[in-house]
Amino acid sequence: MSLDIIRLNDIRRMRDEAELLVDGATVKAAFDRMAVAITTRLADTDPLVFAVMNGGLLPAGRLLSRLDFPLELSYLHATRYGDAVQGEDVEWRARPDANVQGRTVLIVDDVLDAGHTLLAITEHLRELGAREVLTAVLVNKLHDRKAHPGLHADFTGLELPDRFLFGSGMDYRGYWRNADGIYAVKDL
Repeated sequence: MSLDIIRLNDIRRMRDEAELLVDGATVKAAFDRMAVAITTRLADTDPLVFAVMNGGLLPAGRLLSRLDFPLELSYLHATRYGDAVQGEDVEWRARPDANVQGRTVLIVDDVLDAGHTLLAITEHLRELGAREVLTAVLVNKLHDRKAHPGLHADFTGLELPDRFLFGSGMDYRGYWRNADGIYAVKDL
């Protein structure tokens, strides 16, 4: 058996052994609630929305299709994880290239864990002249290791325990972002 087949079998087994914390219908309902809150707050602001790659790609797609008002969409890529399971320093892979000067900006990402990456992105956009920077995450992990006390997103879909999560945009070693629902890795 090749190493690629063994690795894929391990990735499949990991999902089979994982605990389903949130089913797909509950994730859908969370996006519906977020869309209502975002529409109420941003419908008249001509916002510029940034999907944070790679984790924010799926949440942005599922969320933006629920927003029935004019907005511009762009992306950026800052990460502390890559395909690893533990974070390092924030690394910019693609800085924002849209003009944020004087704009209301919404950052969409998959999860707020400690928040170092989200803070770095927010600070960078403010330095570029954004009038207002708001954040939306599908999941806020519940723990006391936030980058600063009280750190939270402006729009949050779900509050989940501090476990290694994947699905609905979040990954396990680069895999399973596409999993419907949200899973917790066994023994991590």
